[in-house]
Amino acid sequence: MSLKSTVRVASVQMISTPRLQDNLDRAAQLLAEAAQAGAQMAVLPEYFCLMGHKDTDKLAITENEGVGPIQEFLSAQARDLGISIVGGTLPLRSPSEGKVFNTSLVFDAQGQPIARYDKIHLFCFQGVNESYDEGRVLVAGQTPVAMDVPLYKAVEGAPNNAQPNGGLNKLRLGLSICYDLRFPELYRAMGPVDLIVVPAAFTYTTGLAHWELLLRARAVENQCYVLGCGQGGVHENGRRTFGHSMVIDPWGEVLEVLPEGEGVVIADLSPDKMNDIRSRLPALNHRVL
Repeated sequence: MSLKSTVRVASVQMISTPRLQDNLDRAAQLLAEAAQAGAQMAVLPEYFCLMGHKDTDKLAITENEGVGPIQEFLSAQARDLGISIVGGTLPLRSPSEGKVFNTSLVFDAQGQPIARYDKIHLFCFQGVNESYDEGRVLVAGQTPVAMDVPLYKAVEGAPNNAQPNGGLNKLRLGLSICYDLRFPELYRAMGPVDLIVVPAAFTYTTGLAHWELLLRARAVENQCYVLGCGQGGVHENGRRTFGHSMVIDPWGEVLEVLPEGEGVVIADLSPDKMNDIRSRLPALNHRVL
């Protein structure tokens, strides 16, 4: 983390519907709330743009990379608000007929796309009264993604005129999506990062048992901040998602959390705190495998 001060981040929790425009409108309201609170980066949840009645509904809003209303929305929001945005996930076209990638795109504060991550691990779960298999509609990605994100802070009174916060600041960001959280080797493959983001739509069943546990484990073992960003309530399709969007520090402590409902979680990341933990307990330097 090349920083002179703390970084303010926002986790945007939603209860997305089967209607694309309604979801974009609500996301815009919540992103504006995050920017108003001083966030320099905001993260949207998995499937923020659509929680359909059936898995195949997402095929109707599939976009090609670089083109489409969802990507245009994310770019415009980042540019107009002067913040970096991790755009939850959206369906991008794949080579396989009838299947898409579940993709997270990162936009900088000028609205430019700077990273793409395709979800690698596809969720499959058989519960008592629920069943999921993302492989029916999704194609798995292949490549872990970590990158440097330049940090900006909007000039007061001119949110669309972002200026570098200190000039030299950047955040080393590791991208992952929902079910990826269960696979620690993914995060090791990224190398040391400052912040791991996990846009998600955890089911209530699995979330209640494992969501916070896994988020805190990833923070402790990688000695970095972790931001979990969830869908958080009962959707029109009958699915209940767990919510509990939260930010966790490198010692595994939960800084802020929103249990359920729509809203914004705001937290400040401290490079001094992260570096102090890594210095006092240099576990990353002690790795053998």
